[in-house]
Amino acid sequence: VQLQASGGGLVQAGGSLRLSCAASGLTLRSYHMGWFRQAPGKEREFVAYINRSGGTFYADSVKGRFTISRDNSKNTVYLQMSSLKPEDTAVYYCARYAGGDTYAPASYNYWGQGTLVTVSS
Repeated sequence: VQLQASGGGLVQAGGSLRLSCAASGLTLRSYHMGWFRQAPGKEREFVAYINRSGGTFYADSVKGRFTISRDNSKNTVYLQMSSLKPEDTAVYYCARYAGGDTYAPASYNYWGQGTLVTVSS
């Protein structure tokens, strides 16, 4: 099982990026998926979640600015990020939900390698 996150980069505040999480070795349509992020010196934090049916929810800090989606035909989950702020700077990870608290990293059992997003002011 492998989750490959990509799409990170350097962007100015107010800009947009789309992150992708491509899966191999598993069929994403069968699983709920999440995005997390970890800024330097901080704990990994929940960003967004999408269930098998396409239902979503978000951390309050990104609600209205980020959109999680999935394309089962491409076995890929996306995170569209808009109106980016310097405080969004972090390594972003996609992960497969295994059960339990959807906000907790421990509830996810497979993780991508992360993609760095840097937002300049």
